[in-house]
Amino acid sequence: MSLNVYFGGTFDPIHSGHLALAMAAQKTLQSDIVFIPSADPPHRPPTSANAQHRIKMVELAIANHPGFTCDERELLRADKSYSIDTLTELRAELNETVPIVWLMGMDSFLGLDTWRNWQDLFSLCHFVIAQRPGQDMANMSAELKQATHLRWVKSAQSLNDSPAGNLFLLPMALREESATGIRMDLQNHLPAVELLPKPVAEYIQSHKLYASGL
Repeated sequence: MSLNVYFGGTFDPIHSGHLALAMAAQKTLQSDIVFIPSADPPHRPPTSANAQHRIKMVELAIANHPGFTCDERELLRADKSYSIDTLTELRAELNETVPIVWLMGMDSFLGLDTWRNWQDLFSLCHFVIAQRPGQDMANMSAELKQATHLRWVKSAQSLNDSPAGNLFLLPMALREESATGIRMDLQNHLPAVELLPKPVAEYIQSHKLYASGL
């Protein structure tokens, strides 16, 4: 059964680390990747670039990557956007038996227990998690550890055996890029162009985003 893989995030801005994660997931999971830029997430500070800029940067970044597409649904909602709402919609669209995967970095995963109705997410999707420098499963809260300790699988193929409920650690090299660090570099006129896809760097420069020093 084919996996349906979704990569959510603010992508503020999308950078080379995001693309490396998506490509690793595409190869390991043998699946296309759908990027879902989020609106301003209720559990995080407001984004620096607005929704229109962020979705354009995603489109530019993935334009030459076969199998990568962008879903704008979270940015089209009038109210606050929660992952539980997105996954509920996706589950209704795809039916109850199709495996859904939510792709994320370890930093986001460690904050999963702050998300709205987070324990209900396990009935809607699998989670595939990429390691991040300085982030470790040992840093999980006791509640998150208890909720997930029997859900980890060692094979990506296992995700095909059920529609939701499992977690898989994506094998890939650690990446140092972070959107927060890139924004800080741009605001301080430090070099960051090598951390960004070229079309994204050009877009940031032309629209003077993040007080860009590019």
